[in-house]
Amino acid sequence: MTQPATASPNPRRQAPVLAVLFLVVFINLVGFGLVVPLLPFFAQSLDAQAWQITLMFSAYSLGQFFAEPFWGRLSDRIGRKPVLLITLAANALGYLVLAFVPNIWLAIGVRLFTGLGAGNISTVQGYIADVTPPAERAGRMGMIGAAFGLGFIVGPGLGGLLAQPQMGHIGYQLPIFVAAALAALAAVGVSVFLKESRAKADPAAPRPAFLAGLKDARANPVVSRVLLVTLIYMAGFSAMESVFGLWAEDRYAWGAREVGLSFMVVGIVSALNQGVFTGKLARRFGETRVLTTGMLMFGASLLLQVAAPVAWFPALTLDLGVFTLPIVQGWIIPIVMAFGACGMSMAMPNISAMISRTTPPDRQGAMLGLNMASGSIARIFGPMLAGALFSGLGHDWPFIVGAALMIPAAIMAINAGRAMRRGQAA
Repeated sequence: MTQPATASPNPRRQAPVLAVLFLVVFINLVGFGLVVPLLPFFAQSLDAQAWQITLMFSAYSLGQFFAEPFWGRLSDRIGRKPVLLITLAANALGYLVLAFVPNIWLAIGVRLFTGLGAGNISTVQGYIADVTPPAERAGRMGMIGAAFGLGFIVGPGLGGLLAQPQMGHIGYQLPIFVAAALAALAAVGVSVFLKESRAKADPAAPRPAFLAGLKDARANPVVSRVLLVTLIYMAGFSAMESVFGLWAEDRYAWGAREVGLSFMVVGIVSALNQGVFTGKLARRFGETRVLTTGMLMFGASLLLQVAAPVAWFPALTLDLGVFTLPIVQGWIIPIVMAFGACGMSMAMPNISAMISRTTPPDRQGAMLGLNMASGSIARIFGPMLAGALFSGLGHDWPFIVGAALMIPAAIMAINAGRAMRRGQAA
């Protein structure tokens, strides 16, 4: 079998390469985060119903679910650079077409196509592994997490600020154009700065099956449980995310700007918590306790959103001397969401740590890939469930059901911790 090309050890040559890879992941998350606060309002301008709006979220995740393992396997065969160029071009085209769709069903189809193009994270990880000595891979892979956090901070805030709701449907096109331009810029960077890191694989070599390792995961008492934790908590988060704009509009008359800034708060808190506190908490209290606490905090935040008063002093303004600042109705909601973001951001690092600690080195990649697939499944069905609850039972029900789901998630986390301790004692 043909081996990967040998990476250059020169750090000066690798610096622009790593910067471009960071940009690729950052672009994916900025583009995703940029349109998240806009989607409910953009879809409403197409006369969409609530269940159709949440279906747009599910379509994107469905595309990612199938695309991530496909692009990863294809990059092993034909090289990393062609796959990155294809996916980034698909991203740019998807966003551009989305801006001009005439109806909601075409918008859903375009979101599916864009999700297919966004599934290139495993290809980026493969490139980093190709060009990085084993001793330095952990730090370089951490760069991917930083790009995720930064992209989700910038995207929602930028989308909310660029949106012009008073202009109707056209007012939501500018942020989408920006997302398309960023994807095109990343494609140019890949084309100019990246050299292929891997030789083409032997076409006769066996190819791993889709979702390979599922049998091994089911047999592992820790991995099987934390995969379910991922499935449950991501379903709750994606359900909240998909209807939050509609809920905030109905309750507080918020628009894309307020919703975008709220999600920016979530991104900032998540990035800070993962970068500064989560590792220290895990070392002091253990992954299981921190994960369980995170599930309960996120569930409590969903209930607090529902319980928050609808209004405080409707005409109140804050006099700052030079100018007066109106007090935004629902100002408590971003604070509650920040509390929930603290809990939610504790989940993924500790789940990944528990998987790595209880899986042989030659199976960790497969198990971590299954964990990503579990999250993708949750992001497919979570918005669908939220749309049905929102339209059928009431606007608060997606949050109530999401909070209830965090109880079995916490119980599953506790059971995974017990299984891990039994395995260590054996």
